[in-house]
Amino acid sequence: MKVVAGELPGTLILEPRVFRDERGSFLETWSERRYAEAGIPGPFVQDNVSVSRRGVLRGLHFQDPHPQAKLVTVLAGEVWDVAVDLRRDSPGFGRWMGLTLDAESGRQFFIPAGFAHGFQVLSDEAVVSYRCSEYYHPEAEGTLAWDDPDLAIDWPVSDPVLSGKDRRGRRLQEIADGRSSRR
Repeated sequence: MKVVAGELPGTLILEPRVFRDERGSFLETWSERRYAEAGIPGPFVQDNVSVSRRGVLRGLHFQDPHPQAKLVTVLAGEVWDVAVDLRRDSPGFGRWMGLTLDAESGRQFFIPAGFAHGFQVLSDEAVVSYRCSEYYHPEAEGTLAWDDPDLAIDWPVSDPVLSGKDRRGRRLQEIADGRSSRR
Protein backbone atom coordinates (compact mmCIF):
# COMPACT_ATOMS: atom_id res chain seq x y z
CA MET A 1 0.00 0.00 0.00
CA LYS A 2 1.28 3.41 -0.94
CA VAL A 3 0.66 6.20 1.63
CA VAL A 4 1.07 9.88 0.78
CA ALA A 5 0.67 12.83 3.17
CA GLY A 6 -2.20 15.10 2.16
CA GLU A 7 -2.00 18.87 1.78
CA LEU A 8 -3.43 19.44 5.26
CA PRO A 9 -1.80 18.31 8.52
CA GLY A 10 -2.76 14.75 9.44
CA THR A 11 -4.55 13.87 6.19
CA LEU A 12 -3.39 10.82 4.28
CA ILE A 13 -4.07 9.46 0.80
CA LEU A 14 -3.83 5.69 0.62
CA GLU A 15 -3.45 3.62 -2.50
CA PRO A 16 -4.10 -0.02 -1.61
CA ARG A 17 -2.89 -2.70 -3.97
CA VAL A 18 -5.72 -3.83 -6.25
CA PHE A 19 -5.50 -7.41 -7.51
CA ARG A 20 -7.16 -7.93 -10.90
CA ASP A 21 -7.73 -10.97 -13.05
CA GLU A 22 -10.34 -12.36 -15.42
CA ARG A 23 -12.82 -12.71 -12.51
CA GLY A 24 -12.66 -9.05 -11.47
CA SER A 25 -10.72 -7.41 -8.65
CA PHE A 26 -9.91 -7.62 -4.95
CA LEU A 27 -8.52 -5.07 -2.51
CA GLU A 28 -8.10 -4.85 1.23
CA THR A 29 -9.88 -1.74 2.56
CA TRP A 30 -8.94 -2.17 6.23
CA SER A 31 -6.43 -4.05 8.34
CA GLU A 32 -5.92 -2.63 11.82
CA ARG A 33 -2.25 -3.58 11.95
CA ARG A 34 -1.34 -2.44 8.42
CA TYR A 35 -3.22 0.86 8.68
CA ALA A 36 -1.75 1.61 12.13
CA GLU A 37 1.70 1.14 10.59
CA ALA A 38 0.65 3.64 7.89
CA GLY A 39 -0.16 6.24 10.57
CA ILE A 40 -3.91 5.77 10.93
CA PRO A 41 -4.82 5.43 14.57
CA GLY A 42 -7.74 3.34 15.70
CA PRO A 43 -10.10 2.35 16.86
CA PHE A 44 -12.91 2.83 14.39
CA VAL A 45 -16.34 2.28 15.91
CA GLN A 46 -18.87 2.83 13.13
CA ASP A 47 -19.07 2.16 9.38
CA ASN A 48 -21.42 4.14 7.13
CA VAL A 49 -22.38 3.68 3.48
CA SER A 50 -24.20 6.22 1.33
CA VAL A 51 -25.58 5.78 -2.18
CA SER A 52 -26.01 8.96 -4.22
CA ARG A 53 -26.68 9.97 -7.81
CA ARG A 54 -24.75 12.30 -10.12
CA GLY A 55 -24.43 15.89 -8.88
CA VAL A 56 -25.41 15.14 -5.27
CA LEU A 57 -23.27 17.01 -2.76
CA ARG A 58 -23.26 15.66 0.80
CA GLY A 59 -21.64 17.88 3.39
CA LEU A 60 -19.71 19.54 4.69
CA HIS A 61 -20.45 17.65 7.93
CA PHE A 62 -18.66 17.57 11.28
CA GLN A 63 -19.34 16.85 14.95
CA ASP A 64 -18.54 19.26 17.78
CA PRO A 65 -18.03 17.87 20.35
CA HIS A 66 -17.28 14.21 19.53
CA PRO A 67 -15.23 14.83 16.35
CA GLN A 68 -14.82 11.88 14.00
CA ALA A 69 -11.78 10.76 12.07
CA LYS A 70 -12.89 9.14 8.80
CA LEU A 71 -11.41 6.67 6.35
CA VAL A 72 -13.29 7.24 3.09
CA THR A 73 -13.52 4.61 0.33
CA VAL A 74 -15.62 4.67 -2.84
CA LEU A 75 -17.07 1.21 -3.49
CA ALA A 76 -18.78 2.11 -6.80
CA GLY A 77 -18.54 5.18 -9.01
CA GLU A 78 -16.51 8.36 -8.55
CA VAL A 79 -16.64 11.38 -6.22
CA TRP A 80 -14.83 14.64 -5.53
CA ASP A 81 -14.02 14.31 -1.81
CA VAL A 82 -13.30 17.38 0.32
CA ALA A 83 -12.00 17.95 3.86
CA VAL A 84 -11.88 21.31 5.66
CA ASP A 85 -9.64 21.73 8.71
CA LEU A 86 -11.73 23.04 11.64
CA ARG A 87 -9.07 22.50 14.31
CA ARG A 88 -8.55 25.99 15.72
CA ASP A 89 -4.98 25.20 16.86
CA SER A 90 -3.94 23.77 13.48
CA PRO A 91 -1.79 25.64 10.95
CA GLY A 92 -4.30 24.33 8.39
CA PHE A 93 -7.35 25.88 10.10
CA GLY A 94 -9.89 27.07 7.53
CA ARG A 95 -8.10 25.45 4.59
CA TRP A 96 -9.53 22.71 2.41
CA MET A 97 -8.24 19.95 0.19
CA GLY A 98 -10.06 17.87 -2.37
CA LEU A 99 -9.30 14.80 -4.41
CA THR A 100 -11.04 12.36 -6.70
CA LEU A 101 -11.84 8.96 -5.22
CA ASP A 102 -13.16 6.14 -7.36
CA ALA A 103 -13.87 2.44 -7.10
CA GLU A 104 -11.52 1.56 -9.95
CA SER A 105 -8.35 2.81 -8.21
CA GLY A 106 -9.40 1.88 -4.66
CA ARG A 107 -7.72 5.06 -3.41
CA GLN A 108 -8.76 6.05 0.14
CA PHE A 109 -8.73 9.32 2.05
CA PHE A 110 -7.97 9.48 5.78
CA ILE A 111 -9.38 12.60 7.44
CA PRO A 112 -8.37 13.22 11.08
CA ALA A 113 -10.86 14.19 13.78
CA GLY A 114 -11.67 17.90 13.73
CA PHE A 115 -12.37 18.25 10.02
CA ALA A 116 -15.57 18.88 8.09
CA HIS A 117 -16.11 16.35 5.30
CA GLY A 118 -18.19 16.26 2.15
CA PHE A 119 -18.26 14.87 -1.36
CA GLN A 120 -19.88 15.46 -4.72
CA VAL A 121 -20.82 12.59 -7.03
CA LEU A 122 -19.20 12.66 -10.49
CA SER A 123 -20.53 9.35 -11.86
CA ASP A 124 -24.14 8.30 -12.53
CA GLU A 125 -24.17 6.78 -9.05
CA ALA A 126 -21.64 6.39 -6.26
CA VAL A 127 -21.46 4.15 -3.22
CA VAL A 128 -19.27 5.72 -0.53
CA SER A 129 -18.11 3.96 2.62
CA TYR A 130 -16.64 5.84 5.53
CA ARG A 131 -15.24 4.27 8.64
CA CYS A 132 -15.57 6.57 11.69
CA SER A 133 -13.55 6.82 14.90
CA GLU A 134 -16.51 8.14 16.92
CA TYR A 135 -20.18 7.27 17.03
CA TYR A 136 -22.72 9.54 15.36
CA HIS A 137 -24.13 12.05 17.87
CA PRO A 138 -27.07 13.92 16.30
CA GLU A 139 -26.91 16.65 18.94
CA ALA A 140 -23.26 17.37 18.01
CA GLU A 141 -23.75 17.43 14.24
CA GLY A 142 -22.78 20.57 12.37
CA THR A 143 -22.81 21.58 8.74
CA LEU A 144 -20.32 23.95 7.15
CA ALA A 145 -21.65 25.81 4.09
CA TRP A 146 -20.49 24.01 0.95
CA ASP A 147 -20.43 27.34 -0.92
CA ASP A 148 -18.80 29.53 1.75
CA PRO A 149 -16.97 32.24 -0.26
CA ASP A 150 -14.22 32.37 2.39
CA LEU A 151 -13.40 28.73 1.60
CA ALA A 152 -13.87 29.03 -2.19
CA ILE A 153 -13.98 25.26 -2.68
CA ASP A 154 -13.61 24.33 -6.33
CA TRP A 155 -16.59 21.96 -6.64
CA PRO A 156 -16.83 20.32 -10.09
CA VAL A 157 -20.63 20.76 -10.37
CA SER A 158 -21.78 24.34 -9.75
CA ASP A 159 -25.48 23.55 -9.18
CA PRO A 160 -25.43 20.52 -6.86
CA VAL A 161 -28.33 18.48 -5.51
CA LEU A 162 -28.47 19.28 -1.76
CA SER A 163 -30.44 18.27 1.30
CA GLY A 164 -32.20 21.00 3.29
CA LYS A 165 -29.59 20.61 6.03
CA ASP A 166 -26.75 21.10 3.58
CA ARG A 167 -28.41 24.19 2.07
CA ARG A 168 -28.47 25.75 5.57
CA GLY A 169 -24.80 25.19 6.44
CA ARG A 170 -22.93 27.79 8.50
CA ARG A 171 -20.03 29.87 7.25
CA LEU A 172 -16.55 29.18 8.58
CA GLN A 173 -16.42 32.61 10.24
CA GLU A 174 -19.54 31.81 12.29
CA ILE A 175 -18.01 28.54 13.46
CA ALA A 176 -14.62 30.17 14.18
CA ASP A 177 -16.33 32.90 16.21
CA GLY A 178 -18.12 30.27 18.28
CA ARG A 179 -21.55 31.25 17.01
CA SER A 180 -23.62 28.06 17.04
CA SER A 181 -21.82 25.41 15.02
CA ARG A 182 -24.94 23.31 14.67
CA ARG A 183 -27.62 23.50 12.07
